[in-house]
Amino acid sequence: TVFSQHEAGPVAPVIVIAPRNTTVTAGVSKATMECVANARPVEKLNLVWRRNGVEVASGVGSFGRRLTIVNPTSADVGLYVCEASLLDSSMKHAEARAFLSIIESPYFTVEPRRKMMGEVEKSVDIPCQARGVPTPKLEWYKDAVPLSRLSNPRYKVTSSGGLQVRQLQPNDTGIFQCFARNAAGEAQVHTYLDVTSMAPAFSTPPANITVTDGTVATFTCQVSGAPKPAIVWKKDAQILASGSVKIPRFALLESGGLQVQPVVLQDMGTYTCYAANMEGTVNASADLTVWSRTYISQPPTDRRVIKGTTAILECGATHDPRVSVRFVWKKDGEMVGQSRGGRISLQEGSLHITQTWSGDIGDYTCDVLSPAGNDSKATRLEVIELPHSPRHLQARLNATDSRSVELLWMRPFDGNSPLLHYVVELSENNSPWRVYLANVNPALMTTVVTGLTPARTYQFRVCAVNQVGKGQYSTQTNRLMLREEPPSAPPKNIVASGRTNQSIMVQWQPPPEPQLNGVLRGYVLRYRLAGLPGEYQQQNITSPEINYCLITELIIWTQYEIQVAAYTGAGLGVFSPPVIEYTLQGVPTAPPQGVEAIAVNSTTIKFTWNPPPQQFINGINQGYKLSAWPEHSPEDTIVVTITPDYHGTRHLAYVSGLKKFTWYLTSVLCFTTPGNGPRSAPRLVQTHEDIPGPVGRLSFTEILDTSLRVSWEEPVEKNGVITGYLLSWEAQGKNQSRVAQTMPNTTLEYKVTGLTSLTTYTLEVAAITAAGIGMITSSTISSGVPPELPGPPSNLVISKISPRSATLKFRAGDDGKTAISKWIVEGQVGSTGEEEEWKVLYEKDNDPEAQVLEVPNLTPFTFYRFRMRQANVVGSSKTSEPSRLIQTLQAPPDAAPSSVSVRTASETSVWLRWVPLPETEYNGNPESVGYRLRVWRADQQGEVSTRVVSDRLEREITLEGLEEWTEYLLQIQAFNSIGPGPWSEPVRGRTRESVPSGAPDNVTAEAMSSTHILVTWGPVPDSEQNGNILGYKVILYREQDSNTEPQVQVVKGNLTQSTLLRNLRKYVLYEIQVLAFTRIGDGQLSSPPVLERTKDDVPGPPVRLVFPEVRLTEVRVVWQSPVDANGIIIGYQVAYRLDSGEPNQFTTVDVGPNTKEFTASALSQESAYIFRISARTQQGWGTAAQAVVITTEIRERPQPPLQLSVPQDQVQSRRLWLEWVPGRDGSSPVRYFTLQLRQLPDGGWITHSSAISHNSTSCVVDRLKPYTSYKLRMMATNDIGDSKYSQETDAITTLQDGDEQGSEGKHDLSFKCVPLQSPKEESVNGVLLGYRLYYRELQYDSTPLDSKKAINSSVARSDLTGRVWTADVHTVLHTKPGASVFSKWSLTQENKMNRTQFSITVRVFETQLDSPSVAPQNIQVNTMSSTQLEVQWEPPPVETQNGIIQGYKIYYWEIENQNETEKVKILFLPETSVRLKNLTSYTYYMVKLSAFNAAGDGPLSEPRKGRTLQAAPSAPSFISFSEVTSTAVNVSWGLPLTPNGVVDGYRVVYEPSAPIHGVTKVITVDIRGSWQRWLKVRDLTKGVTYCFRVQARTISYGPEVTANVTAGPVEGAPGSPLKISLMKSGSTLTIHWAPGDGGAGHVTGYAIEARPSDEALWDTFVRHLPPSTTSHSVSLERLRQGVSYQFRVLAINEYGYGEPSAPSAAMSAQPETPFYEEWWFLLVLALCGLILLLLLVFGLVLHGQSRKYKSCGTGAAVSTMEESVTLDNGGFTALELNSRPVHVKSSFLRRNGTRSPPRPNPAGLRYSDEDICNNYNGAISTECTALTERPADLSESEATDSDCEEDQLKHSFVNHYMSDPSYFNSWKRQQKGLKQTLACSYEERVSSDADGYYQTVVTQHSVGGVYTPAGQPAPGSRTPITGFSSFV
Repeated sequence: TVFSQHEAGPVAPVIVIAPRNTTVTAGVSKATMECVANARPVEKLNLVWRRNGVEVASGVGSFGRRLTIVNPTSADVGLYVCEASLLDSSMKHAEARAFLSIIESPYFTVEPRRKMMGEVEKSVDIPCQARGVPTPKLEWYKDAVPLSRLSNPRYKVTSSGGLQVRQLQPNDTGIFQCFARNAAGEAQVHTYLDVTSMAPAFSTPPANITVTDGTVATFTCQVSGAPKPAIVWKKDAQILASGSVKIPRFALLESGGLQVQPVVLQDMGTYTCYAANMEGTVNASADLTVWSRTYISQPPTDRRVIKGTTAILECGATHDPRVSVRFVWKKDGEMVGQSRGGRISLQEGSLHITQTWSGDIGDYTCDVLSPAGNDSKATRLEVIELPHSPRHLQARLNATDSRSVELLWMRPFDGNSPLLHYVVELSENNSPWRVYLANVNPALMTTVVTGLTPARTYQFRVCAVNQVGKGQYSTQTNRLMLREEPPSAPPKNIVASGRTNQSIMVQWQPPPEPQLNGVLRGYVLRYRLAGLPGEYQQQNITSPEINYCLITELIIWTQYEIQVAAYTGAGLGVFSPPVIEYTLQGVPTAPPQGVEAIAVNSTTIKFTWNPPPQQFINGINQGYKLSAWPEHSPEDTIVVTITPDYHGTRHLAYVSGLKKFTWYLTSVLCFTTPGNGPRSAPRLVQTHEDIPGPVGRLSFTEILDTSLRVSWEEPVEKNGVITGYLLSWEAQGKNQSRVAQTMPNTTLEYKVTGLTSLTTYTLEVAAITAAGIGMITSSTISSGVPPELPGPPSNLVISKISPRSATLKFRAGDDGKTAISKWIVEGQVGSTGEEEEWKVLYEKDNDPEAQVLEVPNLTPFTFYRFRMRQANVVGSSKTSEPSRLIQTLQAPPDAAPSSVSVRTASETSVWLRWVPLPETEYNGNPESVGYRLRVWRADQQGEVSTRVVSDRLEREITLEGLEEWTEYLLQIQAFNSIGPGPWSEPVRGRTRESVPSGAPDNVTAEAMSSTHILVTWGPVPDSEQNGNILGYKVILYREQDSNTEPQVQVVKGNLTQSTLLRNLRKYVLYEIQVLAFTRIGDGQLSSPPVLERTKDDVPGPPVRLVFPEVRLTEVRVVWQSPVDANGIIIGYQVAYRLDSGEPNQFTTVDVGPNTKEFTASALSQESAYIFRISARTQQGWGTAAQAVVITTEIRERPQPPLQLSVPQDQVQSRRLWLEWVPGRDGSSPVRYFTLQLRQLPDGGWITHSSAISHNSTSCVVDRLKPYTSYKLRMMATNDIGDSKYSQETDAITTLQDGDEQGSEGKHDLSFKCVPLQSPKEESVNGVLLGYRLYYRELQYDSTPLDSKKAINSSVARSDLTGRVWTADVHTVLHTKPGASVFSKWSLTQENKMNRTQFSITVRVFETQLDSPSVAPQNIQVNTMSSTQLEVQWEPPPVETQNGIIQGYKIYYWEIENQNETEKVKILFLPETSVRLKNLTSYTYYMVKLSAFNAAGDGPLSEPRKGRTLQAAPSAPSFISFSEVTSTAVNVSWGLPLTPNGVVDGYRVVYEPSAPIHGVTKVITVDIRGSWQRWLKVRDLTKGVTYCFRVQARTISYGPEVTANVTAGPVEGAPGSPLKISLMKSGSTLTIHWAPGDGGAGHVTGYAIEARPSDEALWDTFVRHLPPSTTSHSVSLERLRQGVSYQFRVLAINEYGYGEPSAPSAAMSAQPETPFYEEWWFLLVLALCGLILLLLLVFGLVLHGQSRKYKSCGTGAAVSTMEESVTLDNGGFTALELNSRPVHVKSSFLRRNGTRSPPRPNPAGLRYSDEDICNNYNGAISTECTALTERPADLSESEATDSDCEEDQLKHSFVNHYMSDPSYFNSWKRQQKGLKQTLACSYEERVSSDADGYYQTVVTQHSVGGVYTPAGQPAPGSRTPITGFSSFV
């Protein structure tokens, strides 16, 4: 298309003729492409050619329409683009495309040879390859015939284009052509193939081979021939392989060879190869040798080792012994050789590489080379190390979360070990570093640290962790401050308690510190009514130090909910959960409503009311109080408390016990716990009318035969309006004669008429009210006979005596012709003298016929004597005759001790004081009266403990063993032998504050860093605080198992319970304990100690670097572990370099932790090297220790330091500065210096330090003593050894310092001077110049009892401080006037340099300077008890006291033993009496007194003497037995060691150890006087063991001494003598016997026992006869006349008495009959005696009738009672044993025709009441001590003496002993429970049906008397001498 030029506007380019695809042959000269385009304007048309996007510049024709490519090649092939565009136009371009391609003629790259040979049956390959463009196609011809036409299957064209002819045949000979054709042309090549045949021939015959077992053996057998020969292999005629035979492991190869696989040892032998074809046959042989295979039996394994350690790559081989092997190691294909220095070595096939580093990393191969085979194993060696520190750590605040920080870092080198994780540590507010993120993903390089606390500063650091461990920390970040936030937690432990009824105290603790989120500014407290939706009221507490608030102006008894929140600068935090609390209760403000009061009877008023409105009760309604009081007597108010009824609105209650017919005011009030509310308005109520009481004063006047006047008075108890009186009378016993008369109320007398003369009338008078007739008052009177005073009662008999009452029987006296209206009992109480006052004890009204009265309200254990009076209308009678004296029985005390007070004594004791019971209130035996105290904690915790005080006169006791600082309640009661009395009112007392007895709870410790440990603990349990905790001593801590002094950190205040221990040693295990302290001192340490180890850190430098071996080219360095290991050492690093080399180019070698030496080799000779040794822990490498060494062989010891000097201005009290000049080092650098010092004048040299740095020239010498002279010397040490010591310095004296110990003040610091004990010389630290005394007021024991609370330490301290005065002391110290009563004195010792302070506590009262000048006055020493004396005195005159008397000192001692017994008692109270306790009984004491004040003691008084009372003695000193026979024993005993008085007798009690025939007898013998300390007991049973108990007696019996003895011969005693015979000759009786068995020893003598016929017991007759004696003569005068005797003999040896012989025949002691025994004389004597007896009987009968005598009981009665015996087993009669002769004959004696011998005088004997009655009744008297039958139990009333009397005993013998109370009252002193013998009874008791009772059985023992059965008394017998008593 052609555009016209005249057309307007441009036209876009258009391709008119596009270029065409062009193909040219390689080698042509050019190729041309055309492109025609059109556009408007044509002049701006532009054509551009591009090839493959690149503009083509050459070959472009005019206008760009034709492109010519000259000599095109394959490089010009490609896509060509023709692009048409308009210049300066944005129109779219037009383009056209065409492809240029080049073709190439074929040519051969591989051609066959021109001639080829081939053997028949073989294959031949004819190669042919060609190239060209396009790729040519190959075609084969044979002899010019294409192979495609021949179709021969043996011809095959290969993939590469060649031809393969298989199984050649002779006809295959010919020319083969290869044609290559393509579009560019063709080419051809050819070859000639010649096919031949021949006989077999070995081209390579078999050869001998040697192989390894298990490998492949290949025999070669290459045979040429045509056609191809057949191969057969044989071994020993066995075909192994051929074309048709196949055997396992044997294979015929294509080449004709034989392959054996695998080879075994049995395959060794000769192998033959046979080859044959049509042309012939051949064979050849070879031998096979088999070796055991060489193999690696211990292959190397992959190893990962830490840098610097040794790597061992093991490799072991097993091989045939016929071969040798060789090991070759390769690293990454290169052989590894051994190094000269030995770092790499080959040891037995294994490769050893020491000091591994990163260059050793690689793949290692162990090759084992041997003729028997080779083996190879590969392994990998990795050298790992700690990762490097992360780099470029940055921390950024999180914009969205103020509690998180973003960390970024760069990944560090991992140390050839994959990183396991990162560890992020942080430091909060400069606190120790702690791990915060312990496992950060190793793939990350950024992390966000969350959970941080606002308003705190943080620093961060990061370290990487791999398999080796934790690498170095990164550089820490800058410190970031997080933004402040409001607290996220509320205050804790909020406690609210009602303080008053309108206020509540709220207390709290700050929120946990981690949740404060900023600086605490204060608190906001809000509150509102609980349960109501009202608004909160708030209070702002602007101080963070205030943690309490008192909410006031609240509503009474209202429940509030309270919340507290803390706030910071960022705002208010969360409020705490609500705390619900009531204000305290108030009293009701309104009275009960609707109160009504109605009288329901004469004594009761009914109240009804409604409760007050609930809103006005103001608390919990505790009930109501109903009040009623007489209208005009408000003081007689009766109040009844009623519990509220919650189930009804109307309340009902009654008040009873009111006065009858009385107006009462009544009201009701409601009360709560705080008190009573207002009472209701009083209402007036009158009780109902009732019958009146009896009229008063009934009397009779104008008594005539037919009339009388009766008068009376109004009743005292009217009980209403008296409306009249009722008077009635009747003749006594005649009811039908009764007359009644009613009179008005104004009539008070009446004349009764119409009576019958001389008749007894009963008159009755009663008052009348509307309620009826009142109580009747009556009396009897005879008409015409005026009444008169009655007669006195008589025959007073007392019975049924109890502790508080007694029954009084009596015979009424004359009634005075009228009825008895009152009985009056009077008595003498306590005292029994005739002149004692009589008191009215009891009155009984209106019982005119009474014969028995029970007298109540008596005092227990008190003597009484009664008399009676009776009264009628006339008056009272005279008194009766007094009764006998009685004593009421005992009862528990009625009252508790009074005036009980308690005072603090010590930390664990209180002092209780009381007023003892007066003796009148003992209610029992004074000896049994004591006191029992009980004490318990006021908080009811723990148990109640009791203490017993046995001394009835004691008035104080110190109760020990209490808990410290604890309030106790104490009570006291009195007791006696009957029981305890009431308890006193409890009193309160508190022990003194003490040190805590317990330790803080839950002590824990946590290491925060390598130098910090956080210790926390709980409070001390309340029960163990023992006072106000002022703080804690935190902590006694020290390194475990070290001897260092523990360090103490004090935490003041009791609210802080944690602390951070700082500046600790690193990686050290510490023992940590905590204690609390009060102002008294330190408490218990917590136990067991808490063990905590500080965290590890990098270690300190190793020490003691020495070079013991130095040569020209190598040195050996030795070191020791760091002093501060700061962890577990895991390795050391040795770095060294030339001193003249580069400063930072060190050769470093890492060694293990146990290696402490290293040899550096290949050094330069005569050169200085710097060695640095550093240790390493898990935290990294520590500081290096550096030393210089010179490689030389010429070294020597160093020269000692020179010019030691001490500048005088550098000398202090405990340290000094030492300077020196180093000497020569001996070509071996000095490693350190050693310093020694010597204390002058005579101290030895002591090493002070041996670790002074080698490069130091001065040092500080510390740990010196002040004011002490020293000399110093030094020596140097290098690698060769120590130098000599330097020259000593001059003597240097340290300066003075303060006293460390202080002086010790005496306890009684006085005003005039302070006596001081000088401090120890070694602690003075200088010249002692004087002292300085500080004193201040000390508030002690002033805290209230409820102060046991947590207090602020500052407050506690202010309580203990005050104004302090000082005084310098040189000779005499005067105190400052006006000091307090209690002062705290702190004494400071002062020298020239310093002063040291300590404290003592003294008492100060006034500034008086003199002690009292006069002793106490009017000293009296009064006896209180057997162990107490009371000393009373008056103070010295006031003008001589010289101040306030602070107390007294009482010196006392036993008169006869002053030196050993003198004691002093100090009374620190200005009292004027004291009791000296624990004294020796019945001992004289001397007492002196002196008074003292603050200045000292006054003079001693003159001694005063006092004596303690007697007490029970101690036990006799011993008890022994002698003359032990089968039936008798002699018992003796010693004096008591401490008699405690005058011993006036002994008591011997013995009993068998087991019952004898079912009977157990306990025999008691009382012995008067102290001279007799022996007793012969003769009633024993052979073989029975007896227990003897002996007591001494003064005022009472003391303790017993006990011993056992067995009756009968002991083992070894002689046998019984034989052939006993008696011979009587004149006045002599001879006893003969023959010796018996001598026993185990020689017979030492004989003894003779006799038994008279009037006794049943044997007694010793003759003692100590010679052993040779066989007979003994006795004069008959020694025997009692008329008594028959039996004798027996006992032999004696050293073992004791033997068995007695058989008794002899009875022999009478009757001599020749004198005249007075002739029958006629006896007859005359009997007649005379009969006459006298009749006269005597007649006189007694007359005398008895005249005196109306009543006997106590007949002899028959007593006999009957004595024979009535109850037995343990059903019944037996006890025997009576006499211990003294009886002077009369009993009926038993009369039956035996014998009489009693003379008796001794009974002087000094003790009689009982039984003696009195029995003797009086004519019965024989019993022993002095009663024997009671055990089963007989009497009632209490039966055991008294009240049943045995009605008339006074008149017999002179009885009266004689009644006059002595010691005899008459002996029954009263018997022990409780001992049943009395009922010696007497009333006549009516004996004859009436009285209750039966058991009679005491009495037994007797006599020494030489007769046996008298009970119940058969001998006439005229006298009381026996004291002997034995037995209770059966």
